[in-house]
Amino acid sequence: MPFIHYLCSQKSVVMKEKRIEVVAAVIVHGGRVLATQRGYGDMKDGWEFPGGKIEAGETPEEALRREIREELKMVIEVRQLIGTVEWDYPRFHLTMHCYWCGVEGGRLTLLEHEAARWLAREELDSVDWLPADRLILGKVGAGLETPPA
Repeated sequence: MPFIHYLCSQKSVVMKEKRIEVVAAVIVHGGRVLATQRGYGDMKDGWEFPGGKIEAGETPEEALRREIREELKMVIEVRQLIGTVEWDYPRFHLTMHCYWCGVEGGRLTLLEHEAARWLAREELDSVDWLPADRLILGKVGAGLETPPA
């Protein structure tokens, strides 16, 4: 639930904001980056970098490998942190840690997404990104120009 501040008869009531912490994989293969289209929930049809929630006891890197294996049947190498995005959606606050990743194995299979596209740098604006994912596009585009080690 979003942060809400009510004024009632000179009394202030504050409700806690729902916070979600996730990891996102910016998977690069052949000079292109993987974008996936959500297939469920409030943000259905929006495009995102795949990933998900960090479970108790997991490192962000472990969570990312697990989520990509579960959602896309791919094995990835988690390389380095690109950055962390903070975004307020209407119903929650999102903290999203974005990592450069490479493909180690598996065949891309969509288990939770409607569609996927491998995008070149000049194609990054060709899909309707979710707002939080849009914030990291500048760094992704720059990284595709000079790929991370």
